[in-house]
Amino acid sequence: MQLTTQRLRLRDFAPGDWPAVLAYQQDPRYLRFYPWETRTEADARSFVDMFLNEQAERPRRRFQLAITLPGTAQLIGSCGIRRKPGNDWEADIGYELSPDFWGQGYATESARAMVNFGFHELRLHRISSGCIADNTASVRVLERLGFRQEGRLRRNEYFKRRWWDTLLFGLLVDEWRSMTQYQATP
Repeated sequence: MQLTTQRLRLRDFAPGDWPAVLAYQQDPRYLRFYPWETRTEADARSFVDMFLNEQAERPRRRFQLAITLPGTAQLIGSCGIRRKPGNDWEADIGYELSPDFWGQGYATESARAMVNFGFHELRLHRISSGCIADNTASVRVLERLGFRQEGRLRRNEYFKRRWWDTLLFGLLVDEWRSMTQYQATP
């Protein structure tokens, strides 16, 4: 599977993608909001293998795509949408980006393509997402896409020797349609 945006190409993962994944997942800036202290080659291989296995599922319910730059094919992150167990009308999204590419709008651009795919191709009714409350960059991505904060789970995640709050977000198909029609109007 492949999605193309103005500046990015999102594609299915390939077995040889693990070194690029490991490169950004070892970065301390990336690790800040994850429970891992470090990542190893085995971790990155397992991470990519999980996505390869999901690609083979029929019917396919999970679509985690590698984010690449079209000119160089450099893998700079991943973005995915996963149908919830037991229904075909709801999914959640997630994204991660190499810190070297933060602040350039790539997370928003790739997540927008994935949300559009979810509502148009998968015919979803609702898409949700969650993030660590302190991860203000991720919060901004979701807000730019029109997601509404639906809740805050107080101190529900423990890692890096502290408790973290998690924010819950949701977006409905009619909200997406209204917003994308609005954006398309000059």
